[in-house]
Amino acid sequence: MFSDRYSRQRLFKPIGENGQVKIGQKHVMIVGAGALGTANAEILVRSGIGKLTVIDRDYVELSNLQRQQLFSEKDVQNQLPKAIAAKKRLAQINRTTEIEAFVLDATSESLPPLLETVDVLIDATDNFDIRFVLNDLLEQYQIPWVFGACVGSTGMSFTIIPGQTPCLQCLLKATPLSGATCDSVGIISPAVQMVVAHQTTEVLKLLVEDHEALRTMLVTFDLWNNRYQSINIERAKREDCPTCGVNPSFSYLNYQGQTKTEVLCGRDTVQIRANQPIPLDILEKRLQAVGEVKRNPFLLTMCYQNYRLVFFKDGRAFVHGTNSIEKAKSIYYQLVG
Repeated sequence: MFSDRYSRQRLFKPIGENGQVKIGQKHVMIVGAGALGTANAEILVRSGIGKLTVIDRDYVELSNLQRQQLFSEKDVQNQLPKAIAAKKRLAQINRTTEIEAFVLDATSESLPPLLETVDVLIDATDNFDIRFVLNDLLEQYQIPWVFGACVGSTGMSFTIIPGQTPCLQCLLKATPLSGATCDSVGIISPAVQMVVAHQTTEVLKLLVEDHEALRTMLVTFDLWNNRYQSINIERAKREDCPTCGVNPSFSYLNYQGQTKTEVLCGRDTVQIRANQPIPLDILEKRLQAVGEVKRNPFLLTMCYQNYRLVFFKDGRAFVHGTNSIEKAKSIYYQLVG
């Protein structure tokens, strides 16, 4: 028995022989192959997951290596897409797991064809535009998923079961997030690992179908300041929620509910129109951690790297210095989240 690859996992009674068989038959999708995504992926592949799908739109950069554990300096040199680099490393860890890698932007159009056989999804994204799309899609497809986020030394995780628990929109109505990003306040790797521990454990419970053991609380922590909290948000579920309410509209799957971008002709500028405008006073405080911010009653501006950004009260933003929509969105998400 002890020569078996998964012998120690089988000895854990909540998994056992039957649970291990179930893990080997299940399909998990991870959206995002950054810090959370790579760590979750490695644990699941080592645990014997039958199929793993990894989706990411970015490529490996030097600053990723501090916390994104599947990547190497060679991946940086070769500018490998994260999904491809992750698949390459994961295949070396466990050749029995079927691994799919997609280099694409996760959208309401690109994701549905990939969801048909997914049993559980892990949120490892870096912005709430994608998370809200996931929230709507997974409610429609009735696929459970595990939300996770971390920044600085803090993090949080919550398990969302369509039709049972509050969805992400309900959660954020009840517990608003700070909106800080890794690019504005940094991050330490232990915060990543703590979120991953919560996410992957919940996924394993779902895979072995031990639903009674699922965590019903929102978990938040601050490792540096020694804080850990479990919050009961059962009452956060709303009947009028546009995603999980009585009459859902799934607004983030419609054009009107999505963040819109366009290149401004002849100006080397991309305009981004957010689906949820952020008040300028809140945005100003958030961006001051990154650099100098100038503001008047109508807009605020700042310079970041080689770009100049202008944020308007109505939710629009100009990213000056590029005609690339993808680059503009990347800069925007780095700063706004």
